[in-house]
Amino acid sequence: MYMKRFKESELILNNDGSIYHLKLRPEHLADTVIVVGDQGRVPLISQHFEKIEHKIQSREFLTHTGYFNKKRISVTSTGIGTDNIDIVLNELDAVANIDLEKRVPKEKHKTLDIIRLGTSGALHPDIPVDTMVASAYGLGFDGLMHFYEYDKALSEEEMSDAFARHTNWSKLLPYPYIFAASESLLKKLAGELIQGITGTANGFYGPQGRELRIPLAFPDMNNQIESFSFNGQRITNFEMETSALYGLGKVLVHNTLTVCNIIANRARKEYSKDMKKSIDQMIRYMLKKITE
Repeated sequence: MYMKRFKESELILNNDGSIYHLKLRPEHLADTVIVVGDQGRVPLISQHFEKIEHKIQSREFLTHTGYFNKKRISVTSTGIGTDNIDIVLNELDAVANIDLEKRVPKEKHKTLDIIRLGTSGALHPDIPVDTMVASAYGLGFDGLMHFYEYDKALSEEEMSDAFARHTNWSKLLPYPYIFAASESLLKKLAGELIQGITGTANGFYGPQGRELRIPLAFPDMNNQIESFSFNGQRITNFEMETSALYGLGKVLVHNTLTVCNIIANRARKEYSKDMKKSIDQMIRYMLKKITE
């Protein structure tokens, strides 16, 4: 059977045989991966491990792999934005499913559980600061998935079309896309949490309706986003990674879930008074759920 060989310019490896950006080799990666935006959050998680096997740093990408409750877990920082998620998801998948020495796909596919623990801003007044929200869906304003060819049945086209109609989405912007979380991870890890659609913006200020010294081109966008609902699902929060995590994860056949700690409520103009304590509570809760 013919197996595609990936060219040196497409599958870029370091001199030690590790994948280019993450600097990981297969022995460094657990089947369960927690991803966080901030590299400083990696040791906040791994400090709870009974044992750490590997610590690997490359640019903003820091990975600690070890054991919690006897379960092997990798924690990897992604940096901010769907562009970084594009790097991280493709490279995690390459480490798991490509023979890096032969540069061909492995005969047996490995499905990773990839869980994002992030921070986010809530869009509705009834979602309190310092609570957790699980993303049942990721709604992307970033356009990343339009660069890939995939079976559109994997995405939630009916929902994204309804959103575009509801908001009278501008043709100047990338068409919105929506992917669902892994049903198994959502059921196992988020049954007790607030759930909804997470909007993934391609910026922190203008794309999320924040106005400093530059006027907004779409000043009513947040009101339109907040008023959208589809089959009982509403857009609960804004962040900057989930749509790409879910889209790439679905196409590459990995299980993905985002759980965010709400550090701000945009509707109530509130911000967490003790974000570090709130994030630590999320970490402890999720580590316990992941290893139950």
